[in-house]
Amino acid sequence: MSDTAGLLIDSKCELGEGPLWHGERQQLFWFDINEQSLFAANASGEIEESWLFNETVAAAAIIDKDRLAIASENGLIEFDLRVGGMNRLHDIERDVPANRTNDSRVHPSGAFWIGTMVKEEGPKEGSVYHYRAGQLKKIIENVAIPNATCFSPDGRIAYWTDTPTKKILKCATDPETGLPIGEWELFADVSDHRGWPDGAVVDSEGYLWNARWGGSCVVRFAPDGSIDRVVEVPVSQVTCPAFGGKDLKTLFITTAAKTLTEEQLAAEKVAGGVFAIEVDVPGLPETPIKL
Repeated sequence: MSDTAGLLIDSKCELGEGPLWHGERQQLFWFDINEQSLFAANASGEIEESWLFNETVAAAAIIDKDRLAIASENGLIEFDLRVGGMNRLHDIERDVPANRTNDSRVHPSGAFWIGTMVKEEGPKEGSVYHYRAGQLKKIIENVAIPNATCFSPDGRIAYWTDTPTKKILKCATDPETGLPIGEWELFADVSDHRGWPDGAVVDSEGYLWNARWGGSCVVRFAPDGSIDRVVEVPVSQVTCPAFGGKDLKTLFITTAAKTLTEEQLAAEKVAGGVFAIEVDVPGLPETPIKL
């Protein structure tokens, strides 16, 4: 089964990332990491609000109707959507100016898994952190590009990849705390498939949807790691999926225009846009972060 996602928002992001559906607001939030920007749009694709920061912002967690916890360049900040006010919650690698945050997601326990990486990419000097109830703990180290962080519906399995390895891993987690309690093992080796594994999200059936950087698609994996479905995206650099809409059956997909040549940009005029497709299995509502 293969379908094609359509363009929803021609946002022309250099590095569109971190899509997040806020059910209480009925808004899709996403970032342009390279442009230090956050956007909010309704389900119809109309951009309703945007914010420009003075540092890199990469991912967010819901606090409540009016506040997000944002993984910024070197910390976790509380952001008030009503007035644009900010409050630093916790430093993250503040003493490592070469790094920034990247792909991050909230576990069903309310724990926020936050990835970091070298801004210039390449060196394995990033990490993944677990933040919950004011406590920050490093849980993975020696990472190049952390991605695909997501969790099974019951909170007992975490998924994750270091993109250059082309391997998506899985690990048992404590459903009450979101901390790893087992060893990482192979979930899916994608080295013989299209592109590089980027962001991912799990649906209500426990299937994992993985965006493919350079692969022009999102791949749905069954819990046993087999490929169940491929959704085509008409641009190459596909970054992250998120479920949203009133019934959580819209799959929103962010993309990027970063590093594309002039020839590629001419062929991919809507690169960096947000795409969407209606699917038959709903996603899961986002769990608020436990501060």
